[in-house]
Amino acid sequence: KFTRFLSDEFDIAKTYKAQPPDWLKGVWSDLALPTQGKRRGTRDVSKETLLKIGEKITFIPNDKDCHPILRRILSERREKVHTQKNIDWALAEHLAFGSLLLEGHNVRLSGQDSGRGTFSQRHSHIIDQTTEERYTPLNNIAKQQGYYQVLDSMLSENAVLGFEYGFSLAAPNALCLWEAQFGDFANGAQVIVDQFISSAEQKWLRMSGLVLLLPHGYEGQGPEHSSARLERYLQMCAEDNIQIANVSTPANYFHILRRQLHRNFRKPLIIMSPKSLLRHKKCVSELYELADTACFHRLLWDDAQYKPEQCKINLQADKDIKRVILCTGKIYFDLFEEREQNGRDDIYLLRIEQLFPFPFDVLQEELERFPNAEIAWCQEEPKNMGSWHFVNERIETTLKSCVIHKTPPQSGTQSTRAHYVGRPDSASTATGVIAKHTAEQRAIFNEAFQAKPFFKTNAETL
Repeated sequence: KFTRFLSDEFDIAKTYKAQPPDWLKGVWSDLALPTQGKRRGTRDVSKETLLKIGEKITFIPNDKDCHPILRRILSERREKVHTQKNIDWALAEHLAFGSLLLEGHNVRLSGQDSGRGTFSQRHSHIIDQTTEERYTPLNNIAKQQGYYQVLDSMLSENAVLGFEYGFSLAAPNALCLWEAQFGDFANGAQVIVDQFISSAEQKWLRMSGLVLLLPHGYEGQGPEHSSARLERYLQMCAEDNIQIANVSTPANYFHILRRQLHRNFRKPLIIMSPKSLLRHKKCVSELYELADTACFHRLLWDDAQYKPEQCKINLQADKDIKRVILCTGKIYFDLFEEREQNGRDDIYLLRIEQLFPFPFDVLQEELERFPNAEIAWCQEEPKNMGSWHFVNERIETTLKSCVIHKTPPQSGTQSTRAHYVGRPDSASTATGVIAKHTAEQRAIFNEAFQAKPFFKTNAETL
C-alpha cells in the first residue's frame, strides 16, 4: 500500500507547478520589497503630539501610592517635556513608543527586568506601594491607541528571543523588541540570530522587523558586562539582510525606532544600546530634534560645529582640520571631553550611527570637506573585535571615491586609509581591573590626540 502511495505521488509530481512565494500575503500584504536609497520612512510626528504624550506618560493618578523616588523621576521627566530640552535616552524611548501607540501600532518589549530597565532608566510601570497594583502610563495616553506590553522574562535567552522572533513574523505592524540585560547575554541566544534573524529572508523568504537592544560600552565593569560582541553581528551582514546601529543621541534612537514601522518593508535591527549614556549630561536632545520633519541620521556631525554653545573650543575651518576621527557610539563623548581638555581645535569628530547598511554616500560627502586631514578610526574594543575589521575596507573605498573640489578637481584626500586607534588584539573582551581599564582608555586618548601625524608624507618616505 505504501509503495503504491509513493508511485502515485511520483506521477502527480510530474505535473506539479510551483506557486509564487507567499511571503507578502496575509498580514504582510501591505508591505513590499525594499528599494535602494536612504529609506528614511515617511511618517512625521508633531511637537504638539509629543508634548501631549509627555504629559500623559508623566502623570501619576491621585489614587496611586507612587514610590517617592519614582515620583521625583517622573517629575523631572515632565519638566524636560515642558522645557523641551535635555530629553534623555529613556524619555526619548517612551516618546517613540507613545507616538507609535497613538498611530495604532502595538509595542511589545521583553527582556530581563525590562519593565524597570536594567539600569533603572525605563520605569514603564507605576507600582502602587500599598496594593502592588500596576499602572502603565503608556497604555493611558488616549482612548483609541495601540497596546504596550512589557515583559520581564526569565534567564532563558534562546527561548525568549526565539519566541519574539516568531511574534515579529506574525505581527509585522507591531514594534517588537527584545532586550538583553547586558549585551553579552545574547550569547545564549546566538543560535536564533545565526539560523533565523540573519538568514531567514534568504533561506525562506521571511522578513522580520524584530529589534534587539544590546547594552554595550566599556565602563570598567569587566569582560562579561562590556561588550555585546558587535563584531559578530557585523560579520553576518550581507545582501541587505539586517541593520546594525550604534546610535549616540536620544533623538536618533527615537527616529530609528519609529523608522522600523514607517517603511514599507521590514528588516531586523540590532542596536548597541548604551549604559553610561543613559544619564550622560551631554547625551541629550531637544524636542525639536524629534518632531516634525526631523529624521534618523546615519552619520552625525561634530557638536563643536553644530552645537557650539555647548563647547569650549571653536573648530578651525574645514581646510585647516588636521585630523578626522571616525567613531561610533559612546566613545564619541569620551573623545569630545578629552578634546575639550586638550583644546585641540584642529581635530574633527565624526560619528557613524548606522554601520550596516554602510553609509558610503554621506560619509564620502562629509570626508570631502577635509582635504588636508588624516583619517583615524577610534574604538574602545580590542582590535580583533568591535567595528574595525568591518569598517576598514569600507572607509578605504570611500576615501578612494572622494573628490577634492579644487580647479581642476583632484581625487583622494591626504589619507587613503584610516589609522586604527584602540586596544590591541585580545582574547578577552575587556579587563576586569578598573585601574587597567582606566590606563587603557588613557592610552587610546593619547594616541587619538597625539601632536605628531599618523602618516609620513611622500618626502619623508623617500
